[in-house]
Amino acid sequence: MPLNTDLVVTGGHVLSMDPAVPDGPADVVVRDGVIVSVGPAAETSPRARVVDATGCVVLPGLIDTHRHTWQSALRHIGLDWSLTDYLGAAFLGLGPNFRPEDVYAGTLIGALGALESGITTLVDWSHIQNTPEHGDAAVAALRDSGIRGVFAYGWPQTDALSWVGEHSDAELPADVRRIRDVLHDDAARVTMALAARGPEMSAPTATRRDLLLARELGLRVTMHVGRAGSVGHLNEEGLLDETVTLVHASAVGDDELKLAADAGATASVAPFIETTMPGLGSPATGRLLRAGVVTGLGADTEIATSGDMFTQMRAALAHHRFTEDGAPLTAGRLLRMATADGAAVAGLGAVTGSLTPGRRADLVVVDTGTPAMAPVLDPLASVVLAAHPGLVRTVVCDGVLVKHDGVLTGPVARAREAAAESLAHLRRAVPGLL
Repeated sequence: MPLNTDLVVTGGHVLSMDPAVPDGPADVVVRDGVIVSVGPAAETSPRARVVDATGCVVLPGLIDTHRHTWQSALRHIGLDWSLTDYLGAAFLGLGPNFRPEDVYAGTLIGALGALESGITTLVDWSHIQNTPEHGDAAVAALRDSGIRGVFAYGWPQTDALSWVGEHSDAELPADVRRIRDVLHDDAARVTMALAARGPEMSAPTATRRDLLLARELGLRVTMHVGRAGSVGHLNEEGLLDETVTLVHASAVGDDELKLAADAGATASVAPFIETTMPGLGSPATGRLLRAGVVTGLGADTEIATSGDMFTQMRAALAHHRFTEDGAPLTAGRLLRMATADGAAVAGLGAVTGSLTPGRRADLVVVDTGTPAMAPVLDPLASVVLAAHPGLVRTVVCDGVLVKHDGVLTGPVARAREAAAESLAHLRRAVPGLL
C-alpha cells in the first residue's frame, strides 16, 4: 500500500491494550503506517483502503519475545525430545551443517508463519552465526517477510562445545559490529539485540565481556537463564539492568526475581515447550508476575512446539491454574503479556503493543462470527480460549496489509520452495536425524 493513503479498519470490537483507549466498537484509522485515531472514524482520504471488521475483534499485533526462527523449516520433528535430545540435534548435528540459505529458509517460513497467526513482532534468537553470510541471510529473511523483527545475534554452531559451556571463554565474532552497523537505525522495522550466552553457558569473563559489548553497541540483551544463582551473579557483577531479558528463568529463586524486577529487567517465558520438554524446567509465569517482572511470551523453537501465541497463552493459563494457589491469571493479563508487555520485553514499548494513536500500526483482525467463536460474551476470554490462526482474517504490520481476507500477501511460494530444498540438504548432511 503506498504512503500518503489511509487504512481504515471499521466495524470491529477493539481491544486496545491501552487504558487510555476504551475497548468496544470503534474504527482504527492508519495513516503512513501510524495509528492516528481509534474511535469514531475521522475524515480520511478518498483513496483510503477500508477493511470491514464487522463481527470481528481488532487487537494489537501479537508479539513473540523468544523464537529460534532459523529452525522453523524443521517444524515438529522433536515432539518427544528431551532438552538433551534437542541440544544434541541442534548444536551438534544440525547447526554445523546449516548453510546461509538454510538460515534464510527457516527464518523466512518461520516469520511468515508467525504473521499468518497474527504475530507482528518477533524476537529472532539467532544462535547460528557460523559465518557473516549466515547473519546476512537471517536479516534478509526478516526483511523479506514483512514482520517487525528484532534480530538477536547469537554465536556460531560450528564446534558448539567451544562456544557454550561453563568454561567457554570464546569471544563472539567481530562480525557482530558489522551487523550492528547494518541495523543501526533503531526506528527501522528490523532492529538488533544481542543473544548472549550468559552465566550458564559461558565463563564469567565471557559473560561480562558479552554484556559490556552490548552496552557499548547500544543493544538490548536476551539470554537463557534456567538455574538458581545466575541472576544473582549478574546483579553482583553490575550487569543486571533494564536492557536485559531473562529467558525461561524456570529455577531462578524468588529472591533473584525480585532483584530482576528492582533492576528493571524483563522476562520471556515459553509456556508450551517449558511444560512439555523434559529437562527444560517449568514455566515461572506466576512467580515472575508476583515479583513484578514485566513478562512476555515466546514459542522458543517450532521443532517441538506450536508457533502461535494463542497456544502459548492457553499453555500459560493451564499451567498457572494447575500449579498456582495465588491470584488467577486473567484473560486480560494473558493478552497483555502477548501484546503490550511483550513489546516492552522486546524493547519496543514506545513503538507497538497497543492500539494507541501515535504508535506504529501493527494490528490483527480475528473473526469472532464463526461457529468456533460465536457468541462472544467476553471478547478477552474468547480470544484467549478460542482464537486460532485460522480465525486471523487480517494482519497489518507497520501499516502494511500482510494478510487480508485470510490470505498472506508475502513470498509464500518462495518460502515453501526454500524450506523444501533446505530439508533435502539437511537430510543428506545429517542422515538418520530427519
